[in-house]
Amino acid sequence: SLRDLMCVKKHISIQRHLADLEKLADLKEGEFTMAVSETTDLHKPCPLCPEEKFKACYSHKLHRHLQNLHWKVSVAFEGYRMCICHLPCHPVKPNLIGDQTFSKMGAHYHCIICSATITRRTDMIGHINRHVNKGETESRFITIPAPKSSHEVLKESATDVQVLPNYSTPQKTDSYFNPKMKLNRQLIFCALAVLAEERKPIECLDAFGATGIMGLQWAKHLRSSVKVTINDCNENSVTMIQENCHLNKMKVKLHTKEQDYDEAMGDGGENSDTIEVTKMDANVIMHLRSFDFIHLDPFGTSVNYLDSAFRNVRNLGIVSLTSTDISSLYAKAQHVALRHYGCNIVRTEYYKELAARIVIAAVTRAAARCNKGIEVLLAVALEHFVLVVVRVLRGPSPADDSAKKIRYLIHCQWCEERIFQKEGNMVEENPYQQLPCDCHGSMPGKTAVVLGPLWSGALFNTGFLRRMLFEAVQYGLDEAQPLLKTLVCEADCTTLKHFSIHSLYDENKQEECGVYIKTPNTSAESYLVHGKRKSDEVIRNAAKRQKSENSAEHPAFYYNIHRHSIKGMNMPKLNKFLNYLSEAGYRVSRTHFDPMGVRTNAPLAQFKTILMKYSTPTYLGGQAEGPVHLPEDVKAGEQVQAAADSKAEDAEFLEDDKSGVAAAMFTKDYPTHCGAD
Repeated sequence: SLRDLMCVKKHISIQRHLADLEKLADLKEGEFTMAVSETTDLHKPCPLCPEEKFKACYSHKLHRHLQNLHWKVSVAFEGYRMCICHLPCHPVKPNLIGDQTFSKMGAHYHCIICSATITRRTDMIGHINRHVNKGETESRFITIPAPKSSHEVLKESATDVQVLPNYSTPQKTDSYFNPKMKLNRQLIFCALAVLAEERKPIECLDAFGATGIMGLQWAKHLRSSVKVTINDCNENSVTMIQENCHLNKMKVKLHTKEQDYDEAMGDGGENSDTIEVTKMDANVIMHLRSFDFIHLDPFGTSVNYLDSAFRNVRNLGIVSLTSTDISSLYAKAQHVALRHYGCNIVRTEYYKELAARIVIAAVTRAAARCNKGIEVLLAVALEHFVLVVVRVLRGPSPADDSAKKIRYLIHCQWCEERIFQKEGNMVEENPYQQLPCDCHGSMPGKTAVVLGPLWSGALFNTGFLRRMLFEAVQYGLDEAQPLLKTLVCEADCTTLKHFSIHSLYDENKQEECGVYIKTPNTSAESYLVHGKRKSDEVIRNAAKRQKSENSAEHPAFYYNIHRHSIKGMNMPKLNKFLNYLSEAGYRVSRTHFDPMGVRTNAPLAQFKTILMKYSTPTYLGGQAEGPVHLPEDVKAGEQVQAAADSKAEDAEFLEDDKSGVAAAMFTKDYPTHCGAD
C-alpha cells in the first residue's frame, strides 16, 4: 500500500502507476492524512514541483502536467518508474547572472537502488545499468526480500556453470561468459585432447578462468589425463570458479598467495581429480611453474603475456591464445595494431588471414626471445576472435628457423595482388618488380604498400587437424566438426571432403604406433608415439616438415571471387569455379576465412582469366528465368532495341578490354545463350 511504501522512506518520485502519483497531490506536506476536501474544484499542487514552478490547479490540468512532464520522461526499473523531480533536494550551483537559481537546473532523478540523484535521464539509465551489471538489483526501498542467489546456471558440453545476470558484458562483470565462444572452446578442447594422447598426464593452465568453464570441461572429459589449473586475478571470479567446481562435483585446491603456491609445488602427489584454483596475475603463475599446455584468453590483446607463456612452457608443449582485439587486427584501428604488434596494415580482401599472420608473428618473436621455435598447428580467424595454436620447439636452431619466416608483404592497392618479400637484407632498386602485376607501369603514382612484418609460413598442420577431427567425433562436438573438415581441406589445399569415422580412427591408431602418415596433396607429416617421445627424434621430424614445406609450399592468402568478378557478367558457381581452376592445373580449396574466398597458387591474372572465361553476360541471364508472352508488334520492337543495345555494350566492353582476354568470348564459338548459372 501507499502507507507501507512511504514508511520505508521511498522517495515520492518513485511510483508504480500514474494514479499513485496523482494521489500524492491530495496529501498535505509532511503528513499522510488525506485532504479534508475531495471535490474536483479544489486546486491541487504538483507533488514533484515547487510552488513557484507549478501553481495549484484543477485536477485535469494536474493530470496532464504529471503525465507529460513527469511520467513520460521517467526511467523504468522492475515495475517502478523513477519520475523526474523538481523539488529542492538536489544541490545545484548558483546561477552566474545572479544569486537566484533557475528551477530547471534542479531537475533530477532519484535512484531506486541507492540514494544518488542524477540530473540527466541518459545518465540515470547508465547508472541503473551499472547497478545491474554489478548484481545490485535489491533496492533498499522495496520491502520484498530478494532471493539469496541471483546466479543463473548455464550448461555447455555437459558442464554446468553459474554466471551473473550480466555475464555477457566483459568490462562490467567479474565472471564473463560468452556463449558465442563455444566453438572456440571446442577447438581448444580438441587440441588439448590430441596432446593428452601423446603423453599422460599433462599439466594444463587456463590463465584467465573467469567462470572456469574451459578448465572444468578439460577436467570433466579428459579425467586423469590432465591436471588442470584455473587462474584468475579477481577475487570474485575465484569464488565463482570454486562454486562451479563444487557444482560439477569436482575437488578444489585453492592457492591465493605466491608463498602458499611455492609450498604446494614442493608437496607433489596431487590427486588427478582435483582442480587447482589460483588467485594471482597470469604472468606470475607462468613464471613460477612449467606447464605442458597453456591457454591465454584475456580481454583484448594477449601480447602482454607471451613472454611469460614461453618462458617455462615445456618442450613439445602447446600454447594457444585467443585474441579478441578485432578492431586492431582487422585493420579498423591501424594505429593500435602498430602499437601492440608493431605491424603496418591496411584493410584488404584477405584481412582475416592477415590478422592471423600478425598474431603468429608476435608469438614467434616472443618464443625466439626465449630460444624457442614454434610449429603452427592451427590458425582460425572468425567474426569474434582469432585463435592460434602452436607447438613449442626448444633450442636456438628452431628459434632461428621460425624467425626467418617473418617477412614483409608487398600489397598492390589497385588489383589486390600480394607477395612476400624475398629473403635477404639487400635493398632492391625497384621493389615493384617482385609483384606479378604490372599496375605500377600502367597506373600513376605509387601503387603498392609494404605490410608487416608477418608470418610467411604455413598456418595448418594437416596431421594434427585430422587428429583434432577424430577427437571432435569421439566427444560429440558437433559445432567443431564442420569447421575442422574445412580446415583439413584447406591445409591439404583440396576440394575433396570424404571423411569417415573409421578412416580417422585407423589413422589415429597408426599414429599411436609410431607410423609416418603422409596426407595427399600436402607435405605435412605427423609422427606420434604412445607415451613419452624422444625430444631429438621429434625435433628431427619437425625439421623434415620444415624442409618439405619449401618443396611444396602451401598457398598463402586467398582471393574473393566477388571482389574480382567482371562488371556486367554473371560469374559461375563457386564449386564449379574451383573445378575449373583445378582442371587448369592449380591447387585450389575453399577457406574458412571467407565463405566466398578461394585459396589457390594461381596468379591473380590467371585467376581473372579463368573467371572471365566461364562468366556469362548479365543482359542474357534474364531469358533463362522463363518466357514472357508479348504482342507481336511489341515483341519485334523490343527485339530490335535489344539487338542494338547488345551491339553497343559489346563494342564498349571490347574497347575497354586492354588485355584482349574478352575478345575470344564474342567469337562464333561463344554460346549465344546461358543457363540458370
